[in-house]
Amino acid sequence: MGKPTLILASASPRRRELIARLGLTPDAVAPADIDETPAKGELPRDYAKRMAREKAEAAASDRGFVLAGDTVVAAGRRILPKAEDEATARKCLELLSGRRHRVLSAIALRAPDGSMRERLNETAVLFKRLSTQEIDAYIASGEWEGKAGGYAIQGIAEGLISRIQGSHSGVVGLPLHETRALLKAAGFDIA
Repeated sequence: MGKPTLILASASPRRRELIARLGLTPDAVAPADIDETPAKGELPRDYAKRMAREKAEAAASDRGFVLAGDTVVAAGRRILPKAEDEATARKCLELLSGRRHRVLSAIALRAPDGSMRERLNETAVLFKRLSTQEIDAYIASGEWEGKAGGYAIQGIAEGLISRIQGSHSGVVGLPLHETRALLKAAGFDIA
């Protein structure tokens, strides 16, 4: 039996960097273009899992395994958006300031036969109380663009976070422990 083929259903350079930490290089990258609108009343955990599954299905191939992920920032039952503009980023940061929130990172692995394995990682993150100047400086950095909850922990925002309980890689976008377990169970050779 030959080495399984791995297709990454993500255009995120961060997910490619993270999967490389497992010693793997995807054989192909096939970003999934799906509607990411939460369903009415959908809870953050359910939403994250559904998005990962739908991305894996959208990039499905009989040529190999498809790995997809989705990262959701949740304040209580509220799903924070991906910040596409300064106003959204500012609202997210003001909401998260001095407050504990959850980052839910779901992954799904679709096999060529259509079977699906999935995992969910939950990490608690606490921002320090942010001053207006700190928020302004972060907004000016542009680092928030396209990021769930309006921040990127792998950048300068890490200096604004006072505590994290869980998976740093999960907050970045791909929980490595859970990803490794899924891939190993599917037959990938991982040290």
